[in-house]
Amino acid sequence: MKAAALLVAALATAVAPPAAVADDYPTRPVTMVVPFAAGGTSDVIARIVSEQMSQALGQRILNENVPGAGGSTALARVARAPADGYMIAIGNVGTNAAAYAIYPEIKYTNDDFVPIGLAAKTVPVIAVRKDFPAADLKAFIAYVKANPGKVNLGHAGIGSSNYLICKTFMAAAGIDVTLVSYRGAAPALNDLMGGQVDGVCDAAASVSGAIQNGLVRGLVVSAPGRMKTIPDVPTATEAGLPEWQQQGWNALFAPKGTPQAVIDRLNVALRKAVASEALQKRMDDLGSIPATEDEMVPANAGRLVVSEIEKYRKVLGPPQ
Repeated sequence: MKAAALLVAALATAVAPPAAVADDYPTRPVTMVVPFAAGGTSDVIARIVSEQMSQALGQRILNENVPGAGGSTALARVARAPADGYMIAIGNVGTNAAAYAIYPEIKYTNDDFVPIGLAAKTVPVIAVRKDFPAADLKAFIAYVKANPGKVNLGHAGIGSSNYLICKTFMAAAGIDVTLVSYRGAAPALNDLMGGQVDGVCDAAASVSGAIQNGLVRGLVVSAPGRMKTIPDVPTATEAGLPEWQQQGWNALFAPKGTPQAVIDRLNVALRKAVASEALQKRMDDLGSIPATEDEMVPANAGRLVVSEIEKYRKVLGPPQ
């Protein structure tokens, strides 16, 4: 009789609906996969968000950097992970939108993920080595045109959001420079500070400190107004290139099939994290913009991703 009762209990547990199983989520630490090397924009934002989300969840969120192939290596890994909420990813316009137009054999599709919500928006910056022979954007463009093949810009890997900054900047400015691919924004910035490359396409969150400390020189930002963190760097409109208007973003994603109760729990934690005074101040210090309430709605984040996929298919064309 006792054995029969145990069997019934075991069967009941086995067929319990996902929502019921997720009621006590999370019972152990959650891994947030970061698609780039430590120190870049996605990494910096991921650390701030995961720290605050950990407090809301009552469990640690551990960041794991998995660089490679413009971030697509990391997203492919998360796409294959168990759909239980214990492995999520922080993605951006490169990894979750433009990558489909760049990599012909990409190992995931947009349908492999469920959006948790937008976390932050980022501001593109073009920075050059401090001894570059051009005082401003107009002079930089003139120098590039007068010296074909001699100027290079580093970025965080083909398909990354920084790569898209390079591509849209070059198109708006009507210039052609050599693009140098790195495994993340931090290695590119390190080489810029060391004089190994002429400039970088980056976001304010990762390059502002180097500009503030005079290690590199900010050339232009793509923003409606000047950034508090780098007030001496002119906007594209001020610098004479109003055509260059772009904004990046970072959002959280879980594997397809993750129980709705788990997505809801993570979304609540994300909202609390973004609303926290600590995150708001840190984002302000970095020159990033916290997501709004509407942008954190999973369905809205999903619609943004779909629209961005279509946008970059038109901009970049089909994968080669």
